Formats: sequence, C-alpha cells, structure tokens
Amino acid sequence: MAFTLAQLPLSPRFSLLHSRFWIETLPTPMPAPHNVVLNHTLAKELGLVLGEDDADFLLGNRLPPGSQPLASVYSGHQFGVNVPQLGDGRALLIAEFCAPDGAHWEMQLKGAGPTPFSRRGDGRAVLRSSTREYLASEALHHLGIPTTRALAMAGSPQAVWRETRETAAVVTRLAPTFVRFGHFEYFFYQGEPERVSELADWVIAHHYPQCRDASKPYLAMLEQVISRTATLIAHWQAVGFCHGVMNSDNMSILGLTLDYGPYGFLDGFDAGHICNHSDETGRYAYNQQPQIGLWNLHCLAQALLPLIPRDDLLAALGEYQTQFEAAFAEQLRRKLGFVTWQEDDWTLITDLFELMQATHTDWTLFWRSLSHWPLQQNIAELRDLFLARGEFDQWLTRYQSRLNDGITPEQRSQAMLAANPKYILRNYLAENAIALAQQGDFSEIERLHRCLMQPFAEQPEFAAYATMPPDWAREITLSCSS
Repeated sequence: MAFTLAQLPLSPRFSLLHSRFWIETLPTPMPAPHNVVLNHTLAKELGLVLGEDDADFLLGNRLPPGSQPLASVYSGHQFGVNVPQLGDGRALLIAEFCAPDGAHWEMQLKGAGPTPFSRRGDGRAVLRSSTREYLASEALHHLGIPTTRALAMAGSPQAVWRETRETAAVVTRLAPTFVRFGHFEYFFYQGEPERVSELADWVIAHHYPQCRDASKPYLAMLEQVISRTATLIAHWQAVGFCHGVMNSDNMSILGLTLDYGPYGFLDGFDAGHICNHSDETGRYAYNQQPQIGLWNLHCLAQALLPLIPRDDLLAALGEYQTQFEAAFAEQLRRKLGFVTWQEDDWTLITDLFELMQATHTDWTLFWRSLSHWPLQQNIAELRDLFLARGEFDQWLTRYQSRLNDGITPEQRSQAMLAANPKYILRNYLAENAIALAQQGDFSEIERLHRCLMQPFAEQPEFAAYATMPPDWAREITLSCSS
C-alpha cells in the first residue's frame, strides 16, 4: 500500500547506534515553501505518494509524526588533509522506509538548516546547487551508475548568501545508507575502536549480510567496499563523469556516487580535465579519479586497523587496481562493441585516447557516432570530430579489423547504442535550467529530467540536448560553493 510523507513508517535504523554517532537536530523552518520538482516516477517505484501540498514536509517545516531528525558525525581527508571533525552540516536524516521490493531507504533533507556540525555555516543549500544535485543524481541512476537518488526539491524565497545573494532550496535525497568512509575515520582518530567495531557490525548486518558468515567478516566487508568503489569509478570514467571533490568523507561505504558539488561531464576530451576551480593542483582531475579512489580506500583501511590485521588490509587494497582495470575494460568492451576483451585492446584504446586528446574530441558525441559506424552510418560526422583525419582513419581501419568476433553489424550497433548514451547532463544544460528556475520557471528542470531518464534512447523531441555545446559553455566555472 502506498503511503504519504506524513505516514513514513520507520525510524532510521541508524538511530539504534550509540548516541556518539548522531545528535537529534530539528530543521529550521523557512517562509513561503513551494515545490520546485517532484520525482513522481521514483516515488511510485518506492510506494510513496507525493502531493502538491507536501512542500512543508520537503522543506523541513513539518515532520512526519514521531520523526526525530538526526545529524551524524564523521571526519575525513579533504584535499589530502585530515580534518578531525566534519559531520552533517546541513543534511538531516528524517526517516527510513521499506519499499515494495523489501529494500530499505534512508531519507535526508539537504539544506534544512544548521546542525551542531555546521562549522559556522548556515546549514542551507541554494537553488543553483540543489538543482544540480537533483538532476545529476537522477542522470547517473538512469545511466546505470550507483548513486544516491533525488525524490524532490522544494524552495523558499529566503535569502542565502554565497558569492552573491541566492535563494534557498532543499533536496530530499534517498540512499540505503549515507554512511561514509569518514564515519569510520572519525572514531578511529578519536581513539574509540569500540565504535569502529559497532559501526562495522551495523553495516554488515544491514548492508553486507553476506559477510557475516565469512571467516573474517570485517575483511570481507572491506573487500566488498573495494570492489564496489573500483566498479563505481570505472563507470564514471566510461561516461566521462568528474566528481570534482573526492574527499574521503564524500565516499560511500556502499560504493554510491555521493555529494554532488562541482561535478561535470566531459565535453571535449581532456584526460587532465579539472571540473572544480577550487582544485588548484588538479588532485581530483578526471585522470586522477581511479587512483584517488584507492587513496581514499587506504584512509578507510587505516580506520579499520583495530578490526583487521595490517597484512590483510594491504592484501585487500592490492586487489583494487586489478579490479578497476577489469571493470573499466568491461565498460570499454561494451562501448567499442566487442564480444570479449583482449589484452591487445588496451593499445587500441590508448591510441584512440591520444587522438581524442589532441583534438579535444567531444566524448559523448564520439562514442554515440561510433555506435552507428558498424552500419556505415554517420561516417562523415564521426571523421569530422578529428582534425587529424588521416590518423583517425588509420585507427578506424585497425578497429574494423578487430571486429571479427561473429556478430552482425546490426547486433553490434544495437549493443553499442545501449552502452553509449546520447544524452548526458552537460554543464550548460544545467545552467540553462538553473537560470530559468531562478526566475521562478521550473519547467526546464522537469523537461531535462524527462530526457535524462532515457539517456540511450533517440528521443527526437530532445535532439537539441545532444548537439555540440555552445562556445560559452567553456566559460562555466564550478566550485565547492553551494
């Protein structure tokens, strides 16, 4: 039976942990609440009913009966530097519910006001960044990439100051759990190994039950996290997604994409692309993401030293690179339309990346055009993406000679079209939606969301979203300000 926000049936299981993990914190009300966007499709899947009169709940002005919102404490390494205490500075865990398929979902309000962990911040989020998080989390989900989900966004005319005056918004986001690497780090560095153990037991019980019967349950949990993280980042690399701020406190214990700040999808291919202008050293550039994933896993492993012998930790971490390469190879196999991946294919793909780098070939347009190539379609468009057409033609000849694995051109093209999206959330598309939303017109958020729900389909009505980005898109800058 479907239920409304006023009928959310479960207190978060996270509240069963020791009170050292969280502090009860009420949202701070805001005036004149209004809905910005409601994700009715997701709500229906999860057995929820969203109504136009739910803005008070979605903004945090009203709570489900009996709700005791929680802000959790964690720490983390930010740009490589350990910060002893962070925590939910503007996110409140307000409920947990069970979907029709039996899955549990935690519900957070992001931007609902200050918490004990706000660190002199205002606890708010602005319409600009909230729109970006709403669209990106749903875009990645429909691309098949593990992520938190966005159920809704509500707004208020209340002023919020960042670089300039903006208005407030709150995203209602969902995940099986929002536990981060930083939750473990906090209690390790606080010298509370009993809390590290308690949290690990909780994560295993609720999210990795298959690890309970392992001979070394904590090690088995870490191995699962390593595998999921490697697979997640391989997905990011395949679609050209740059997270922008891969601090260890932004890493999910479930291998979900978490905390959308200054993210961006590649337009023209640049292996060293930095999407966050606050990242002055390029620590979180596109080509650094796989190794930063491993670096963050080392941070998590350090926090698990009270539970797992050092040699076991190092052995588990030593598997990351192999797992990432296997996951990335699988993504590339699908993008290239191969039936199997062969070791020599690494040379073929490396040579392709070098050609794309030289021209800054549009990442998404190239792969989508290549998907039509087995049927000898879009050949001119494909070649026009490269300045050194002669060198690309030579690569294409090598690629063609590799296509001798027994499937028809029609089968290959169909498989490639299912692996190479036509639509991604380009920065300029998000900026257009934000500009209209800031004028009170939320229709472009809805329209863009509808398109991104079917990124692999042709969708002629959205064809304008799948063209080369305008020149002004290069001037877009993003930072951690939200």
